[in-house]
Amino acid sequence: MNTDLMDTLRSGGYSLVARQGGRIYTFRQRGVADLFDLYTGRPALLAGADVADKVVGRGAAALMVLAGVRSLHAGVASAAAMALLHRAGVAAECEVEVPHIINRQGTGPCPLEAATEGLERPADMWPVIRDFVARLRLGGGARPLAPDGPITSDTTTPN
Repeated sequence: MNTDLMDTLRSGGYSLVARQGGRIYTFRQRGVADLFDLYTGRPALLAGADVADKVVGRGAAALMVLAGVRSLHAGVASAAAMALLHRAGVAAECEVEVPHIINRQGTGPCPLEAATEGLERPADMWPVIRDFVARLRLGGGARPLAPDGPITSDTTTPN
């Protein structure tokens, strides 16, 4: 499906790659930061896009559904994320499906995966995701893209 996007993701050390309108866009922020910034600042880039992502949990899956992503190829995805994507009609596949995404320290569940536990609808997850990212950024974590800020486009390919 999107194996060429996964090749780009891996060879460039990116965290997210999107193909929209024949162009390939690459991103390097951690967690859901790039998806969040795109959904809130440049949603047209994700609407109908083909996406490759390293790790996809419920929060990332919800953002992709809300943004209207067409297809996803993930390196690792949680079972709940895959179910959410499939229910929404996103053509999603992953190389490794896991019961839950774990945190970066490997000591427990991913905090966003845990925060969205029990929520089924992406619209219900949105306030949780928005508040999670806001808390992270207030604490000195990931910084947002400016709404008209730069997006790396390393490669242009035909559809």
